[in-house]
Amino acid sequence: MNHAVVIESRRPRSVFYLALLFTILLPGVATYVLLPDAVRARGVVVASAPSTPPAPSAANAVQPPPTPAPPPAEPQLVTGRVLDATTKAPLRGASVWAGSLEALTDADGRFSLGPVTVPAAAIVKVPGYERRRLGLDGGEPVIALKPHAVRAAYLTYYGIGDRTIRGRVLDLVGRTELNAVVIDVKGDRGLIPYRTEVPAALEAGAQGPVIIKDFDGLMASLKEQGIYTIARVVVFKDHVLATARPDLAIIDARTGRPWIDNEKLAWVDPFREEVWNYVIAIAKEAAAKGFDEIQFDYLRFPTDGRLSAARYSQPNNASTRLPTINGFLAKARRELGPTGVFLAADIFGYTAFNTNDTDIGQRIEELAVHLDYLCPMVYPSGYHLGIPGYRNPVQHPYEIVKESVRLTRQRSQHTTVQVRPWLQDFRDYAFDKRPFAVREIRAQIRGSNEGGGIGWMLWNPRNDYTGDALQPKTVVLKRSPG
Repeated sequence: MNHAVVIESRRPRSVFYLALLFTILLPGVATYVLLPDAVRARGVVVASAPSTPPAPSAANAVQPPPTPAPPPAEPQLVTGRVLDATTKAPLRGASVWAGSLEALTDADGRFSLGPVTVPAAAIVKVPGYERRRLGLDGGEPVIALKPHAVRAAYLTYYGIGDRTIRGRVLDLVGRTELNAVVIDVKGDRGLIPYRTEVPAALEAGAQGPVIIKDFDGLMASLKEQGIYTIARVVVFKDHVLATARPDLAIIDARTGRPWIDNEKLAWVDPFREEVWNYVIAIAKEAAAKGFDEIQFDYLRFPTDGRLSAARYSQPNNASTRLPTINGFLAKARRELGPTGVFLAADIFGYTAFNTNDTDIGQRIEELAVHLDYLCPMVYPSGYHLGIPGYRNPVQHPYEIVKESVRLTRQRSQHTTVQVRPWLQDFRDYAFDKRPFAVREIRAQIRGSNEGGGIGWMLWNPRNDYTGDALQPKTVVLKRSPG
């Protein structure tokens, strides 16, 4: 739009000067000078024409204002319900994770999580069921979980690295009721079977002689076959770390060097939180590689060797052992929970019968709070004193397993933890050296089922399992989807 400035002048002699001044000061503005009537009568009109603005170019053309970005979504409370996919019954105590936030379902299977920004990725899991990953969009989802009982065979550090042994065990999983494998990720010596990227593990020398080059490919293959994968992570028995870092080791008071047990292997000090961080870092890496479950073993204080010579950074007694073991588990659960892995711990079979911490820091009531699975090692050969009513446990494998599982369940019923025992598939070493064959293994499986166990695992240090004791896969599929 053009604008004009009108100047009225009674002095014709100054009119041109005024017009010139406004033309300079106000370019582009029309300037008109109104003269007295006498001057106008002579036909004199003074006007400065506005300057013509330059034509707009592409560079300086006026652009339409940008569309304002939508305001960020406000965090909100997300609610929903978790049910058994088969019975439609509500599932109490299911964990719903969104990032680092967790909610637990109530007796009606309902949860409230948040505030979270939706849409949000979530993980839903409860022991004894398949894990679900899904997106929360602000509605009220009903999440159905399928029951899942794990039946596993164990692969040692060397077994997973040997193609023949590994192939033999996986073939057994493919044709029998087995549906899972337990793999040494950090074995009894502290060695890791794949190329770890945990700096502290590399510095300690935990990258051992066995390296599976394409471990990610192996994991992908197991997933394609529907095999549930469990990473066995040995906690406080760690010869590699104790040797590399004596400041983290249990020290032998006689020599000043790392203390060793009857297997000539060193242990790290359970009181050292730096040890906790080391173990959890390795467990996180295993979770990132796709393991479904982290299973902690040797989550305890030593039981053999010259115990009186073992020196710790704190006094070792019942009042310090329990908080230490439970403190580690609480931290592990906080840090591993968002990854979606299930958490398990191997415990002595006798913990089901002992009301104290069995002098190793394991008491069922406290352990169960932090875990998804309790895995008692109910090998009959391990009950050197028997149990009430059964002095010779290898003669009564069914009764030993059933009673151990039953008591473990009874003492952990205040939580949602499930009991999945380790069963003996190796020759007796403590009583009469009898082989454990089809009859003994089937008796243990029956004892676990009738004691209330959800699945079971077979242990053989040579990874040589009794296939004839297991049902064919086709029978299991017809019987149950779990």
